[in-house]
Amino acid sequence: MMKSLIMTRLLLAIVSMALEQAAIWVIWRFLLPEFDINLHVGVLIGVMVAWGIFGMWLFIFTSRALNKQVPAGLPSMVGTVGKADGALTPEGMVKIRGELWGAVSEEGNIAAGEGILVIGENGLKLLVRKRDGSPTH
Repeated sequence: MMKSLIMTRLLLAIVSMALEQAAIWVIWRFLLPEFDINLHVGVLIGVMVAWGIFGMWLFIFTSRALNKQVPAGLPSMVGTVGKADGALTPEGMVKIRGELWGAVSEEGNIAAGEGILVIGENGLKLLVRKRDGSPTH
């Protein structure tokens, strides 16, 4: 799946770069002479090479940015569900995706095994509340 996405992005980048290069040539050939601007063909080649290098750099930069993993940590946990591993009175441990996390209950005590929803962070602990009757993951 990921490889086909990269290939699709690469194909789109090549097509768009070809269209951009064609647009640069059209501007040089037809638009600039309308304003009595006559640039040497060497200038055209330089601009096209520079634009091609910029396009390759941009593709590599965005590919790396898209491939970065979301860092696991407190801010990325907001909205996830789990269950209380022990009683939260109001502090305790919760289990989310098989991992234990320190948590503080926003609404007072939560019994062991009860479903929770992560609503924020409080220092190095998750801020949680009881989950409304839905099964947990």
